Amino acid sequence: MLKTLNKYKTPYLFILPFFLLFLVFQLIPAIWTFYISLTNWKGIGTPKFCGVGNYKKLLIDNMFWDALGNTVEYWITGLLFILVLSVLIASLLNSDLLKGKAFFRTVTFLPNICAAIAMGLIFRMLFDENVGLFNELLVSLGVEKVPWLTSTKYSRIPVIMLNVWRNTPWFTMIVFSGLLNIPRDYYEAATVDGANKWKQFFYITLPSLSNILFFCSITLTVDSWKIFNESYILPGPGTSNTSLFQYMYESGFNIFNMGYASAIGVILIVILAVLSMIQMTVKKRQGEL
Repeated sequence: MLKTLNKYKTPYLFILPFFLLFLVFQLIPAIWTFYISLTNWKGIGTPKFCGVGNYKKLLIDNMFWDALGNTVEYWITGLLFILVLSVLIASLLNSDLLKGKAFFRTVTFLPNICAAIAMGLIFRMLFDENVGLFNELLVSLGVEKVPWLTSTKYSRIPVIMLNVWRNTPWFTMIVFSGLLNIPRDYYEAATVDGANKWKQFFYITLPSLSNILFFCSITLTVDSWKIFNESYILPGPGTSNTSLFQYMYESGFNIFNMGYASAIGVILIVILAVLSMIQMTVKKRQGEL
């Protein structure tokens, strides 16, 4: 062991900062969170051990289940719309028929660099029931106004749209980088064999992007389960569009029930670990990992 360390001490020194940062800012806080989830700690004073009491409360907490269901919806819609739009927009940006590519690439990425809170305030005005742009468009088409942010039925739609609008540009750039690495020879050979653009897309482009799309799906899964800004700045009635991460924040910093908030955090960690394992297992069975 010592001989190995001496032999590879230089590479180990280069990766040491990562492990130190991981230990201090991720592993130790995760262990501390699990311990606090077993207590009734209010943020000050000595934590009082309560065992699995907080987890039992979660089972009968309707607000927790509402937040969990909303987060699942944000996750599924995010995977569906963001990945599809990213592939389509990246393909357009990579098309030889597009003029002014540099301009469109810049414009496409702009939503990702805008402040989430600022964009949330703009979306709140757009979805305003009385003077919002979307309702004005509906009225001009002869449709009644929709109570976007005051209805339990529609309050998740603005959150989904803001989430898709903000995150699509980032994943578009990732997919676009993958498109640039696909050899042009593949398309030239397919053209010679008589394959049209659609067949080239489904039999060359998508298979070549499989690893990129897998990475995007993993990243999107983590981001979707941590969604906070969108639902926080576009609040609906009750917990109609509250995310699980937002409910954890409110439990910890509004009610000061740190033990209960930590229990929600542990559940989030478990869910993300399980989803990541499932995605990795599926990828391995496909023989691509």
